[in-house]
Amino acid sequence: MSLSRFFKALSTVFSAETPIEAQAIKALLAADADVDFPLSPHALEQTPPLANPFLEVMAEPDAHPICQDIAAMPFQWAPPETSQDPLYKQHSNFKAHVELLGPEGLVPSSDIRLGLYGILPHSEYGIRTHPAEETFIMLAGRASWKHDKADYISLGSGQRSYHPSMMPHATRTEDKAFMSVYIWHGDIATDNYQYYGLPKA
Repeated sequence: MSLSRFFKALSTVFSAETPIEAQAIKALLAADADVDFPLSPHALEQTPPLANPFLEVMAEPDAHPICQDIAAMPFQWAPPETSQDPLYKQHSNFKAHVELLGPEGLVPSSDIRLGLYGILPHSEYGIRTHPAEETFIMLAGRASWKHDKADYISLGSGQRSYHPSMMPHATRTEDKAFMSVYIWHGDIATDNYQYYGLPKA
């Protein structure tokens, strides 16, 4: 599947009824995705596949159908590099990520960050804040999301975690990994991203 066809398929995951998701649809459909993709055979040989826990949840019956396309795409999965903070880096080695649209995306964008993002089982990504508003749409697996001072809530495929600008939020997994698609909109620079570590018990 070409990247442009994948973008069109991915756009159907979003709902035009919410402003941030409407922006995602608009950006995906307008993207100039005629880039050098799929990757060359040489690059493909050096592209590590997704870890099995991700592939397992993406093959489950309740996974969004787009997961089949995600699993087949030769993305270069790696932990995100949103911060150079040592604690952030320590709490990122269990993540799988690819930025599709954005300043470092496969297709450059200065208006939005949009990508695929997952966390392995039995992992915890602590409290963070950032100026951009953000939505995660769960595509497969299960994760618990914390919003500000509220308790964690467990979300599965098809459910959303929305974070207004500067809202503290955190994520953790139990027995399953998860895969999601995320959108950053508004101030998408990472200069004022802050990571505070794991919530206090």
